[in-house]
Amino acid sequence: MKSNLLPISQEGLKYLSYLGIFLLVTLLFNFDFLSLITLILLVATAFLFRNPERSLPTFEVSSVVSPVDGIVKSIEELTDSEYAYKVEIESSYAHVSVLRAPLNASVKEIQKYNGTRVSSSSKLYNDTNERVEIVFVDDSKRIIKIVHRLKKSVASISTDLLKAQNIRQTSRYGTMINGVTTLYLPHNFRISVNIGNELKASESLMGYFS
Repeated sequence: MKSNLLPISQEGLKYLSYLGIFLLVTLLFNFDFLSLITLILLVATAFLFRNPERSLPTFEVSSVVSPVDGIVKSIEELTDSEYAYKVEIESSYAHVSVLRAPLNASVKEIQKYNGTRVSSSSKLYNDTNERVEIVFVDDSKRIIKIVHRLKKSVASISTDLLKAQNIRQTSRYGTMINGVTTLYLPHNFRISVNIGNELKASESLMGYFS
């Protein structure tokens, strides 16, 4: 994912290839209605897995950028926790699905939990939905935790990160279509976003380590 400069993410290429083959079959046998439906699905899939280039930020070394496209839904101060703040960013089908590294860091922990894809309004959402939890640590031992959790979605969360892997800020590391991303930020962090802000992965500043 990180080195993929194609207009479609690697995960999306798999779906597009299946649909492309099916479209050829329907055209070969003159199944006009099925061909039309398949063509619509192919275009929709290309939109969902689009992989646009983003301008590199010119923020300070201690900056953290948004890992996803989406809207800030909540900012919460935490007590009795190793983290001071919890920021939730909600992404929809209209947002770019590519995930990007929020800072120059290594992957301290990564864990994927398979599960359901119920609506975020369901009481089962937090406990049962598919999610990926990642803990990043930079050279100064500063830690942030990110949780990507699906809502109702047509595809699973995809990541290509490995434990102890080094990753540069803004690098692509996966995809998530229609989900919620939660950032847990430490006590020495200054938040630069507000509820309602629309963010772009790698281009929008979340804040700085102080």
